[in-house]
This record gives sequence, structure tokens and C-alpha cells, in this order.
Amino acid sequence: MKAYSIKRAALCVALGACLGIMLPGMAMAQNVSGAVAGRATAGDQVTVVSSSTGLTRTVTVGADGSYRLGQLPVGDYQLQLSREGQNVGDQVAVSVAVGGTTTVNLASAGGVTNLDALQVTGTRVVNRVDVYSTETSFNINRQEISRLPVAQDLSAVALMAPGVVGGNSSFGGLSFAGSSVAENAVFINGLNVTDMYTRRGFSTAPFAFFNEFQVKTGGYSVEFGRSTGGVINAVTRSGSNEFEGGVEVTVEPSAGRSSGRDHFHRDGTAHSYGSRDNNSFLKTNVWGSGPIIRDTLFLFAMYEDRDDRGHNTSSDGSTWFKNNSGNGFWGTKLDWNINDNHSLALLAFSDEGDVTNASYGYDWDDDRIGAWGGDSITETGGRNWSATYTGHFGQNFTARAMVGQNNQRAFTNSSLDQACSPVFTDSTYGPRLGKLQGLRPGCHPTGTAVAERDDTRDVARLDFEWQLGDHLLRFGLDRELMTTDQSTRYPGAGALSYTAYVARPGDEVWDGANAFVPAGVTEMLRARNRQSGGKFETEANAFYLEDIWNITPNLMLNLGIRWDRFENRTAEGKAFIRMDDLFAPRLGFSWDMRGDGSTKLFGNAGRYYLPVTNNINVNFAGGLTDEYSYYVLEGWEQKTSPTGSAYMAPIIGAQIGPTDTRMNTGGADLRQSVDRDLKAVYQDEYILGFQSMINAAWSWGVNATYRRMTRALDDIRINYTPCGPTPSTLWPIGNPGESLTLWGDQSIGCATEGWITIDTANSGYRKGGSGEVIGYSKPKRTYKGLEFQIDRAWDEKWMLNASYLWSRSDGNFEGPVNSDTNYGDTGMVQYWDHPATNERYGVLFNDFRHQIKLRAAYALNKQWSFGTTLQVQSGGPITAYGVMWPNDTIAGGSTSSEGSGGGTGWLCVANCSGPYDQRQFEYSPRGAFGRLPWTWTMGANVTWRLPVEGIDLSARLSVYNLTNNQKTINVHQRYEAQPGQYREATFATGTRWQAPRYTQLVVTWNF
Repeated sequence: MKAYSIKRAALCVALGACLGIMLPGMAMAQNVSGAVAGRATAGDQVTVVSSSTGLTRTVTVGADGSYRLGQLPVGDYQLQLSREGQNVGDQVAVSVAVGGTTTVNLASAGGVTNLDALQVTGTRVVNRVDVYSTETSFNINRQEISRLPVAQDLSAVALMAPGVVGGNSSFGGLSFAGSSVAENAVFINGLNVTDMYTRRGFSTAPFAFFNEFQVKTGGYSVEFGRSTGGVINAVTRSGSNEFEGGVEVTVEPSAGRSSGRDHFHRDGTAHSYGSRDNNSFLKTNVWGSGPIIRDTLFLFAMYEDRDDRGHNTSSDGSTWFKNNSGNGFWGTKLDWNINDNHSLALLAFSDEGDVTNASYGYDWDDDRIGAWGGDSITETGGRNWSATYTGHFGQNFTARAMVGQNNQRAFTNSSLDQACSPVFTDSTYGPRLGKLQGLRPGCHPTGTAVAERDDTRDVARLDFEWQLGDHLLRFGLDRELMTTDQSTRYPGAGALSYTAYVARPGDEVWDGANAFVPAGVTEMLRARNRQSGGKFETEANAFYLEDIWNITPNLMLNLGIRWDRFENRTAEGKAFIRMDDLFAPRLGFSWDMRGDGSTKLFGNAGRYYLPVTNNINVNFAGGLTDEYSYYVLEGWEQKTSPTGSAYMAPIIGAQIGPTDTRMNTGGADLRQSVDRDLKAVYQDEYILGFQSMINAAWSWGVNATYRRMTRALDDIRINYTPCGPTPSTLWPIGNPGESLTLWGDQSIGCATEGWITIDTANSGYRKGGSGEVIGYSKPKRTYKGLEFQIDRAWDEKWMLNASYLWSRSDGNFEGPVNSDTNYGDTGMVQYWDHPATNERYGVLFNDFRHQIKLRAAYALNKQWSFGTTLQVQSGGPITAYGVMWPNDTIAGGSTSSEGSGGGTGWLCVANCSGPYDQRQFEYSPRGAFGRLPWTWTMGANVTWRLPVEGIDLSARLSVYNLTNNQKTINVHQRYEAQPGQYREATFATGTRWQAPRYTQLVVTWNF
């Protein structure tokens, strides 16, 4: 069979596989683009022709000698200068990157005048310094990544950029330039796929589905918003005039994976067992692409089958989990060049998947797996689509319109949800686990809440570009309607979870309970009832206007303004949060210092707003029940689960004290739950940078970044208003440190009804015991960074990129999540649960002072090549959290749970069990207990290519964390359990460690 026939058949197979499982309505997506610009003789014509699709665009050089061809699909082009209908000079091959502008200056005879400022790879001209950009960003394509040991996900790509670090708390994510992991935005072909519920994740696609990535770490234009962290902008692959296909098999064998380590607290009790955990992964990817109609209609289609299997033990070693997922991904992209001036791009993909987690009883000492204890099933992902039209009207006006939908599902359930309540033991109970006789506590297989959530983002967007002489006007608008349909509760007939812990007789069971652990009782149960649900919408609208003004041939000014509007709605569709007229000005400049595109000085200043996530709608507009009750634990008894396996059930004794209902929120009337004049969170950012070519291959740069956030949005403890003390504590969503306006009535101690305003910087909180009325510290977060980078571009032989970043992150809050206490319920994270939780200004969780990143690749010959990556990072600060502070009987941190209640910066040192006004405290600044160790991670790969002309077959072996470093990256930071009661076993001991070494083999056959 001829090669042409094989390729066409592969395309048909891949297309059939995708279309067979698609929805009847074809899915679609936006085509993210780049540009070519420069200088030439006035009146000449510059034409670019796509090397892959034949798309042709022509523009006339302006009277000032400048030209620009914008909204070009990413890829390779042939550029030709012509005069009076006749070609002048030879064609120039140029490469267009996503979000970038390739500068090509042309002499009157057609030659390129700024070759010294460009890199020529093969026959292609590549821009090393983008003098049309005023942002800090990082671009890399799939060919470049194939030379390096980079894990196959978007997060791994982002982590190559300076200033991007992994979230080191239990909820993961990415931190850009000191921001929290809940402040980023991710786009696939222009479609926003960021998790709308907590903003900590995003929809995914296979690595092989993408063509190019851009990571924006700061200074991005007004076209992008709703982010105070960073932006990941990914572009998928497209079809061309060539029939192509391929098969790629990725294997991560269990034999190539190092074991984790077992970790223990200081008293010898286990924190977690990892030495017997293991996992294997296999995926097979098949793709095809080519023309349906040559030069007009193109298709790219892919299907990927995945088989992921593994096992792990529970943290106490009493349960053995086997997990299995066999999910398939499908995706397709259809590009229709209606003519050279009008095009339509359609894209669809599905990242739907599920994981089955089977639990078994386990005897760690005998390494014996017991009876099956039930399955837990987690469903994730969804189907995504978008459609983008791009039209060029004349040479100077371009319009783009996009509609699309992003879906994400999260559903966790078990066949034992009705019969079994979740039972846990906390770290204090470690020395007493022998009472469980090696059996697990409770019969639920995982203890995970029954949570079902479907998130849908409907997107509509218009973007325009209009060239008017020296001015490029860019303007547009976009609308996102984000809908969450959610319900959650704990398993079991009573919808309660139970946690056993060690108590001390005489301790208050919860602060303010006025009930104490009875004499002789040392073991307690904490029962939690947490339920929420409903269907909720958030609408976000924006308009932007930007003027890119070439003041001189070498100086460009970027003037932009963005207007945002956010509206969060109840289940009945009524707005309970409305934020209007959020104006975000941005100003940038770029000075082409030599006039040839080789050296630039650039800078920008801008404001960025962050919307309110949908979890606030669910927890407040739908009503959140979050109650704690405390019981005497009278021992354990062995029982048999519905599956026939043995487990230990707690014997629940008398309830001690009342149920703690202070965390309940929301209801039909939200006037006491949400600030009437709630204001949006924003961040101001300032960047100054320099970038220069050393020669055609080498370039270097330096930039400084300053970020400042001075507003927070969170739930605030209010127990005092202008009407006096409140009968019960309020937890409204507001802006701490600013005015808070609520509805006053008899339920909160007001004699007459009406709006009341609380200056939370000076009031709102009344200390227990002393009765002193105080306010909350004003929020502040600052980031300072100085980055150095040197780059040696790939020349078919070798490449190198190295960066060093010094940075400092200070303040009294991290952002909308709290990594210090591993609390990731965005916008409700304890910082303002008590004035003592936010009064400390100092180094923050994401303060990693030094970062070094390196990546390199070397081709020994056409058959063998090698690559490596290295990331070195100094450790973050260790901060101690107490439970009380001076002259107050209300705790600032939970006295029964390590993770709840935030914590204070005060440690009790004397008279700690006596009257509150006789306790003696010492103030403990942020970072007072030193820092975590430096960490470093190296990856290495070797690639072999079959040395036979016409056959593209390769195998790449990669090893991640080559030296198997497993240093601590997060620790327990709760210093006290009760006033003066030091958590000796756990404080400053590890909670997370570097992932163990693993090996990956990728075999690729393209034809």
C-alpha cells in the first residue's frame, strides 16, 4: 500500500473514532494566533503564505514604513515582498508563535535587514526578542518539549517558567509570583477551562493534543482578566495539506517507580505509610490529520486510551486500596479557510474519566491483605467545545467571534454510602491505634463525602483589531455564565463523620462551649455534619479597549483599560453579590533600543481583578450546614461490614456540651450573610525588564516584578455591631479591614430594623471575658522578584536555558486559600475567623527566596539525543500557630482539630490552664521556626530515532527525580492543641514530600 493511502486511512480511522463518540452538535474552539510585523519601503506589499494550509495574507506597507499582519494561526509561513505586482527578493521562512509577534525588517531589495537580531533554524526565521510585547511570558512548542524530560501535563510546562512553583499544601496547584494556587486562568484555544468552583484546577487534554504553550507570568494585556496569578495559554494541533498520522505509546511501569518512604511523628506514631505504594500507567494515542478539501478544509483528530492501576495503604496502615481507571480521551479540530480573509475553527474534546478505588482490610506487620471492604468511584472531567470565526475586512480591520462551553464534573460515591459513616483518627490518637487490633476504623471504604457537582461555563466573546496609522486599536467584550449544580453530605444514615482524638480532662470541648472534658476522660469523638446543595449561576462580563501606539519606529506604548462586572446568584436566580464598574487600567512600553529588534527595554503597570468563585454561591446562597458535636469515646467494638469484612466501630458515649453551629451560613435572607457593598479583590502589578540578543543563538534578560494586594474577600467572625453584642456569632462574606454593611434586626440585638455599617478595621469583634471591642488587621500581600535568564536557542545541535529568581512574599494572608493550614475552600479559609489569625505581617507560605531552573538538550547525531531539566528551590517558612491570645476567652484556633480555626501568633508560656487574664503569652512572628530544606529535582532523558530515511520512529526514555530526592516540602504548623499544650509529636514534622523517582518510556511512530 502506498504511503499516501496509509496516511489517508489513518486519518479516516482517527476521525471515525472521534465522531463516533461525539455529541450530535459538533464541538468547536477558538484559534489563538500570532503576528508578523516590521519595517519596509512605504507602498510595497508584504505577503505571507502558510506552509501547511496555503492560507495567504497581504498587507501594504504604511507611509511610515511599518507593516503588520495580525491574527495569523500559529505555524510556519513564507514571507514575500512585492512592488507593483512583481516579487522583490527571495522568500523568507518565518515562524509565528502563540501570542507573539515576529519582527522582520525588509530592505528595498527584499532582504532581511535585521538578521543579526533573529535566529535562523534550518531555513526559518525565529524571533528571540519580541519588541512588540510588554509582558513577561514563556513560549515553548511540542517539538522543543520532546527533547526534554517534561511530565505530560500543562502544569509541568508552566513549572518551567521562572517564578512558577508547585502548591506545596495538600490541595496542590500552581503558584505564580507569590500568588495562591486559586488565582490562575487556563485557556485551551482561547476557551477558558479554569475550574470555576474553587479555581484550583482546570480541564485537561493529552500532551500530544497540543501544538504550543504560552505561560504568562505577569503584565498580560487587558484582553486577559479574572486572574491575579498567571495565565496558561495552550494551542492545539491542526490539520494541514499533508495527510499525516501517528501512534504513540507511553508506559510508566511499576518496576521503574521508586517506593515512597514511611513517615513517622516524633513519638514514633505513623504519619503515613508509602513504602508499599505503587502504580503503573499505560496509554496509547492514535491520531490522524490532513485535508478534507485541499487548501480549504482541514481536520485533526485524536483518540487516547489510558490504563492507570495502582495500590496504596491508608495513613495508619490498616487499609489497602487498589485503584483502577481505564479512560479514553477524544478530541478533534476542524479548520475551514472559507477564503483568505475568512475562516472558521471548530474544536471539541472530552476529558471525562472515572477512578474505582477498592478497599481491603490490611495487616501492615504481616503484609496481609484482608477482606474486600467496598468500592469508591470518582467521576471527573466533561465535554468541551468552541467555535471561532475570524474575518479580515480590508487590510486594517479584523474581527473574531467565539462561542463555547466548558464542562467539569466531580462525583464521588460508594455502594456503602447508605450503610457506613466515615470514621477517622487524628494525629493525637496515634499512640492508641493498637486498640483497633489492626482493623480499620469504620466500614466506609474511603470516608470521602458523597459529593456530586456539575460545573458548566458558557462563553461568548468578540475581539476586534483596527490599524489606524501608528495606532493599533484592539477592543472586545466577553461573557461567561458559570453554572454549578452541587450537593454534598457525609455518608451514613446520620450524614455524620467521626474523628477520634486524645483529650485532656478539664479542657473546653470547643471555645465558647462552656463545657469541659469530664474527669477521667481522655478519648473523645468529634462528629461533623456538613451539607450543602443547589443550582447556582455566576455571570462575568467584560469590555476592553487597548491602543498599541508606535510613537516612533523604536518606541511602542501600550495603553489599555478593562471593565469587569461580576454577579453571583442564588438558586432562585437573584443576585446576592454584584460588583460593577471594575476598571482595570494597564500601561506598558517597549523600547527597541537598537532599532533592529535585538534589544528592548520594557515595562508595564496594571490592575487585575479576581471574581468570586461558585463555592461561595453554594455555601452562602444555598445555605451551608457545618456543625460539630463532641462525644465521649467509650472504646471500640468489632463489627462486620455489609461486604463481610471486619472493622472497628467507635462506642459513642454521652455528648459533652452543645452542638457548635457557628459555622452554619446562608439561608433565604442573605442580608446578614453578605456585605451589601461587597468589593472585588484586586492586585496591582509593576514590571520593568530588559532583554537582548548576544548573537543569533544567545540572548539574555533581567526583569523586576512588584505585586501588591490590599483587599481580601472572605467570611468574617462578627460578634459585635453598632447595636451591641450579637446573641450569636455572624459569619458574613465581606472585605475584612473595610466597612461592612448588614441588615440589623432583633435577631442580632438591634432594637429597630435597618442597615448598619461596621468599620471592621476598628470594630466587629468583642473579646470574651474582657469585653474589649476591636477590629481586624487590614489585608496586605506583597511580592518582590528579580529574575535573570540566559537562553541558547536550539540549532539542531544543542540548546540551553537557565534562570535564577530572587523573590520575597510578605503579608498577613496568602490569598483566597490557606496553605498554612491546608484549607482550600476558596474564599472561606480562616484568615478572618478571629482577629488573631491575621494580625501577623511577615513571610508567607509561598515565600521561596531562591529559585534556579535549567533545561538543556543535546543531539549527539541524528540517531541519539539527550535532555535534562533541573529545578532548585529554597525552602518555605515554618510558622507556629497557637490557639489563644492575650485577654480573650475565644480561641483563634481549634482546640480539638489541627486543621480547623486558623490559629494565632501567640504561644502560651505560663498559667495556661488558669484564668484567661492570668495567662502569659509570647508573640511568635511568621517564619520564626526557620525554613524547610532546600529541594532539587533533576530529570533526564535519552531519545533514539530509527536511522532509516522516510520512517519516523523514535523511543524516548525519561527519568523524573533522577536522584530520588524525597525531602519535606510541607509540615504541620499547629504548635498548640490547648493553651500551653505543645503538639510535641507533630509540630514541624512533615505532611508532604517530594514525589519519588519514576521512569517513562514513549514510543512514537509518525507516518
